[in-house]
Amino acid sequence: MRRSRALANTVTNSTFDYDLLVIGAGSAGLSAATTAAQHGAQVAIADPDLIGGTCINRGCVPKKFMVFAADFARQQCLAKSYGWVNPSGQFDWLMLRTAIDRELAKLRQSYQSKLTKLGVTVLNDAARFVDPHKVELGDRTVVVDKVIIATGAQPVKPDLPGIDCGLTSRDMFQLEALPSQLTIVGGGYIGAEFSNIFATLGCNVTLIDKNDWILPGFDEDIRKALHHSLMDQGIRLCAETSLKALRTDESGIHVSLSGKHDDTLLADTLLLALGRKPNLESLNLEAAGVEVKDGAIAVDDYSRTSQPSIFAIGDCTDRLPLTPVAKAEGAAAAKTLFTDRPQAVSYRWVPSAVFCSPEAATVGWSEAEARSHDDLEIEVRCSRFTPLRYLPSSQQREALIKLVVNAKSQEILGLHLVGDEASEMIQGFIPALRRGLTVAELTETIGLHPTSGEEIFALD
Repeated sequence: MRRSRALANTVTNSTFDYDLLVIGAGSAGLSAATTAAQHGAQVAIADPDLIGGTCINRGCVPKKFMVFAADFARQQCLAKSYGWVNPSGQFDWLMLRTAIDRELAKLRQSYQSKLTKLGVTVLNDAARFVDPHKVELGDRTVVVDKVIIATGAQPVKPDLPGIDCGLTSRDMFQLEALPSQLTIVGGGYIGAEFSNIFATLGCNVTLIDKNDWILPGFDEDIRKALHHSLMDQGIRLCAETSLKALRTDESGIHVSLSGKHDDTLLADTLLLALGRKPNLESLNLEAAGVEVKDGAIAVDDYSRTSQPSIFAIGDCTDRLPLTPVAKAEGAAAAKTLFTDRPQAVSYRWVPSAVFCSPEAATVGWSEAEARSHDDLEIEVRCSRFTPLRYLPSSQQREALIKLVVNAKSQEILGLHLVGDEASEMIQGFIPALRRGLTVAELTETIGLHPTSGEEIFALD
């Protein structure tokens, strides 16, 4: 492939082993490596772990498979309301694990094949900077023109005696058996999703969170709706409560709490879902002259670090820790480096979702974010209803649609949904929202009947 003009201008030293070294083969790194190679760069990507990173191997994808497995259990319960006399079946945890592992291996192979086709060199070694252009990879040192750091993040564990008995999200995919008593500390999206999955699969689940409502950072109505939904589904939810101490004996893990709940729980499995921190320890960033701020690599709008030849993308920076964002940052950084069109990522209309049942999905500003802008007058349009699917059932399922609106212009500033397939539903609105969709334009739209989605067009 012919090199781009920007690449030809950049690479002037023939002693470089590669035009670009990408450190980290997760979602961000793969996006950067493939985009750069497509624009003519000679690229290597280094990672001692499995290709695909957290999302493919220990995060989004295997967790979504678990969500699907739990959905079948919910459907069995719902089927009784629709005339099915004996819909129940037996669940085999190890069979699910095997099926997930098989599909993940296929995904890794597809990424490997794409890299090979593009001529990207895959190096299964940890990277350590010697200087801005020299990087140690195992027993060799490579000299590179540019570097993109995409090392992702790792789970946080509190500094408490006995904390090693606590698992992190990556461990949940390798459990040998379903827990009987599962305690989860942390009510972010990881804790909420795993609590819902395992409770639906038959585990007794307790979810502990220091906040008054789970899912900090989401719109408050979303937080309250999912908080109450998890409780309605039998999850014990201890809000305004923190982990105090741990003790393990032959009976299990004794989890002592402080705050609103100050009792001691007995669990056979403890999941710590207390957030993540950038994975930087082994990089020797000081040698490369890369600035770290508050534990994350400091970057500008174009993902440039304090060292001009080094960029950083994804969860090792202090930006939105979402897979699609990491991919967008990877592609943008590669285009900035190897084309004559520098590219930045806009974060204004990035959607996010929580894959519980019901799902939650959101894009744009929350009500609190909108009201923080003193120059704006804010209106809120909100609708709550029971979806048609659940009317014959005893299952409690309330759907929620919420619009955050600029009162003067009637432009929609945020859209928030709770309900089945909310994540699929919300994505189609994003292009129109980016272009200033108004309430009138929304309500003049004719929807499909009977669907939950048509309720969006009926908000007044």
